[in-house]
Amino acid sequence: MTVAQLLIFIPAVFILALGPGPSNLTTFTNATRSGWLAAVRAVFGRIAAMGLMTIGLAFGLDVLLRTSEYAFMAVKWAGAAYLVYLGVRMWRAPVGALPPPSKALAKREFLTAMGNPKYYLLFSAFLPQFVLPGSAVAPQLLILGAAYLCVEVVAASCWAGVGAVIGSRALTVGRRLWLNRASGAVMIGAAGLLARTEQSA
Repeated sequence: MTVAQLLIFIPAVFILALGPGPSNLTTFTNATRSGWLAAVRAVFGRIAAMGLMTIGLAFGLDVLLRTSEYAFMAVKWAGAAYLVYLGVRMWRAPVGALPPPSKALAKREFLTAMGNPKYYLLFSAFLPQFVLPGSAVAPQLLILGAAYLCVEVVAASCWAGVGAVIGSRALTVGRRLWLNRASGAVMIGAAGLLARTEQSA
């Protein structure tokens, strides 16, 4: 792994990490209700899930989702169903309800990431492009994965910042009700995005 590789890799993955996928939308909605700091802390639930994916990639476990349509569909639809469940809960949340505790937010991030097959495909298709031939593959993948996780935290923090600003402006009962329903709609929309994810070789 060279410095030149990382200088190419990091900007490329930052663009990917900043995209409006289910995990970033989860962070956004967490921040609207719980604030920036709580949402960023919860992101480490997502990082834990991605860390497991990186280890699995280094040992070839990604092959299952790339070759088995049944495994891919099971992960995808389980993830989509979970996002719909979250969306309905947010939509129906009472205006005066307390924000979820930090552990609940981290669990939400973890399960959302684990239920998104796009991450598995990203790790298996994108990271290997930066592996130097002639060197041990697994250590390089672990380094690349660790670098990606750092970038993911930065990108998620940006989404949390936007969510926190919007949440801080929802100070009246009417605005808070609107925010709860908008957050629920965002999560259901994220489920729709996830359901449209297609398997690739």
